[in-house]
Amino acid sequence: MLFSSQVFLYFFLPITLIIYYLSPRKFRNFILLVASLIFYAWGEPVYILIMLFSTVFDYVNGLLIDKFQKENKNRYAKIVLIVSVVGNLSILGFFKYSNFFITNLNSLFHFDLSLLSIALPIGISFYTFQTMSYTIDVYKKNVEAQKNLISFATYVTLFPQLIAGPIVKYRDVRESLENRKENISDFSEGVKRFILGLFKKIMLANNIGFLWESINAMSNQEMSAILSWIGAICFTLQIYYDFSGYSDMAIGLGKMFGFHFLENFNFPYLSKSITEFWRRWHISLGSWFKEYVYIPLGGNRKGMKRTIINLLIVWFLTGLWHGASWNFVVWGLYFGVLLILEKLFLAKFLAKMPKLFRHIYTMFFVIISWVIFASPTLSDGLEYLKVMFDFGGMFINQEVLYLLSSHFVLFVAGILGCTTIFKNIREKLKKKKWFCLVDSILFLGMFILSLTFLVGATYNPFLYFRF
Repeated sequence: MLFSSQVFLYFFLPITLIIYYLSPRKFRNFILLVASLIFYAWGEPVYILIMLFSTVFDYVNGLLIDKFQKENKNRYAKIVLIVSVVGNLSILGFFKYSNFFITNLNSLFHFDLSLLSIALPIGISFYTFQTMSYTIDVYKKNVEAQKNLISFATYVTLFPQLIAGPIVKYRDVRESLENRKENISDFSEGVKRFILGLFKKIMLANNIGFLWESINAMSNQEMSAILSWIGAICFTLQIYYDFSGYSDMAIGLGKMFGFHFLENFNFPYLSKSITEFWRRWHISLGSWFKEYVYIPLGGNRKGMKRTIINLLIVWFLTGLWHGASWNFVVWGLYFGVLLILEKLFLAKFLAKMPKLFRHIYTMFFVIISWVIFASPTLSDGLEYLKVMFDFGGMFINQEVLYLLSSHFVLFVAGILGCTTIFKNIREKLKKKKWFCLVDSILFLGMFILSLTFLVGATYNPFLYFRF
C-alpha cells in the first residue's frame, strides 16, 4: 500500500485515525500495531511472518541480553548479541542477495544453478536495521530492554516509517512509545507535512519521473548527449522528490500519531561537497552506518590508512544495502572514493574555490552517480554515461527545444523546490496576521491538486520500495 494511493488516502488513513483517537490511550499502541500489520499485509500477506519473526526474535534477544548483563554474565550477553546480528543479516541476506550470489557463481564458474523463486519483502532492509540496532543498543546499555511486546512490536511495524524509513532508532522513540501526548498543534503540522510530501510525490516526482522514463526508453543511437543530460537531471530530481516526499509523509504521519521522527533530508542539492551531500541526504541511513559500522571499525582514530579502509567498507556496504546488483556496489564505492579524496586533499582545494564552483562540482558527481544508480545493470549505466560524454552530440535540436519549452514550468518548480526559497518565504510570512488562513488555503489547494492528479494517474511508482 502506497501513501500516495487512493485506498490509503480515502480509507486506511481516515479509518485508522478515527479508531486511534476514539480509543483509550492505553490501547493506542495496540491499535497502531494492528493497523501497521494490515498496512504491511495488504501487499504481501505471506511476508508478514518474516517481520513478525524478526520482531519476536529481537524482543527475546533484548530481554536475554538485559538479563545476562544484570547477572554479570557478559559473555552470554555477547553471544546473544552475535546471534541477533547474524540472524538478522542472514534473513536479509537470504531474501535480498541469494539470487545475486547464485548469478555471480554461475557467471564465474560456469555453473547452471537455478535462481530461487523468492520475492524481496518490502521494507526488509529498513526494519532489519531497526531491530538490529535495538539489540546493539541494549548490549551497549544505551537503552533498557523493552519488556512490553506490544510496545516493541509497535516500534518495529509502525506503518508511517515501516516501508521506506526514515530508519528510526528505538532510543529516539522509546519515550513516545510509552508517554506520547498527541496535541492539535502537532497534528496540524503533521497534516501539512504529509500534504507537502504528497505534493512532492504526485506533482513533481511522478511527472519528472515519467519524463525520465521516456528519455531512458530511447536507444543510445537516437539519444543525443544533451538529451541524455536532461534525462539524468530528471532522475536526479525524481529520486529526490520521490524519497524526500515519502520521508515528509512519514514524518507527518508520525506527528499525527504523536511521534517525532528525525529529519531524513536537508536540502542535499545545495551541498558544496560530497561530504556535505551525505550529511544532508538520507540522514538516517548515514548516521546508522556511522554509528554501527564506521565507529566500531575504528572510524578515523587509527590513522589515515585504516580510515580509508573503514570508509571503503562502509561505502561498499552502503551500496550493497541499496540493492543486489553490481551497479549499486559501484555506486557506493564511487561515493566512498570521492569522500576519501575529499578527506585527503580535495576539501582543502575546494575551500579556496568560489561557492558556485563547489556547488557545480558536487552536483556534477551526484548526477553521474544517479545514472549508475538508476540503470538496471552496471553495463547499462556505463553505456548511458558514454552518450552523456559524447561531445559530438552536444547539439540542441528541435526535440530538445520542444522538451525544454513544454516542461519549462515543471523544470523550474523542480529546481526551485530543491532550494530553501519557499521555506524562507514561508518563515518570513509567519509574522503576518493573515498567514495562518492563507497557509491553510495553500495546503488545502496542494492537497486537492494532488488528489486530482492521482485519480487519473497511470504512473505512480515508489523508487525505494525495491530496497
